Amino acid sequence: MMFAALREHVDIHPDVRRALESDAPIVALETTIVTHGMPFPQNVATARSLEAIVREGGATPATIAVIDGRIRIGLDDDTLEWLGTAQGVRKLSRADLAHAVVTQAHGATTVAATMMLAHLAGITVFATGGIGGVHRGAEATFDISADLDEFTKTPVTVVCAGPKALLDLPKTLEALETRGVPVIGYCTDELPAFWSRTSGLTAPLRCDSASEIAALIRVQRDIDACAGILVTNPIPTEAEIPREEIAVYIRAAVADAERAGIGGKALTPFLLDRILAASGGRSLGANIALVENNARLAAQIAVALGGKVRERT
Repeated sequence: MMFAALREHVDIHPDVRRALESDAPIVALETTIVTHGMPFPQNVATARSLEAIVREGGATPATIAVIDGRIRIGLDDDTLEWLGTAQGVRKLSRADLAHAVVTQAHGATTVAATMMLAHLAGITVFATGGIGGVHRGAEATFDISADLDEFTKTPVTVVCAGPKALLDLPKTLEALETRGVPVIGYCTDELPAFWSRTSGLTAPLRCDSASEIAALIRVQRDIDACAGILVTNPIPTEAEIPREEIAVYIRAAVADAERAGIGGKALTPFLLDRILAASGGRSLGANIALVENNARLAAQIAVALGGKVRERT
């Protein structure tokens, strides 16, 4: 459970609290997908769907956000609905999380912030769409997501559909290797690329079941108690956009961003909007399918783990 000093800043939903107290399976869920990743009403519908999928899988969902400066581990339905249309919600990573609390701001959590808060609450497994990484042109801009370094600090297993295809994928994979992050391909030898099942890059590790991943998590925790694990789960075949097709949309979106001078936290939402338009909405359908697929696998992993990892912390 979280350190006593943090309790004055944190509200834990009763369902999540009961699961923590009984050492039952829990899956953390982020909220930038609601505020910055999808349009309304698909964002709220997807968030509710993810929670339902986690429950159907035998685990308790813990959707994480900051509301009025309060860290919320688990959200009620009214708050989730409000987030779907709220204005001025900040996109929070590790660096600005404390400032959001002090200034009583509203914030949606990125992968890094969700990992951090999930761990502080005692949650081991987290499902998201895709992680951030090394942006294209980073050799000039040094634009590298804080998500990568979070894996070296925080022992949470993140289930995603691979790094976001908007990134420089070879450099992102290299950066993960440099940081010693175990990168698992679930039932695949090739690193998935978010909207596409393939990237042309080899997945460093492979596991073919949730129980195998759970066993790896236990051993990893014994060896390195501070390290996170990345599980890459390919988008369902029927929902994918082939790599060659999505690459055309990405190149055009990146060029638009460069012309407009868009960078930093604003870059990914800008690119997603451009790709949504260019794909005729197909990218949104693919995004929903892949994150639901990840929530399903995350619940299986959480159930396979039980409380055995948390007992060691």
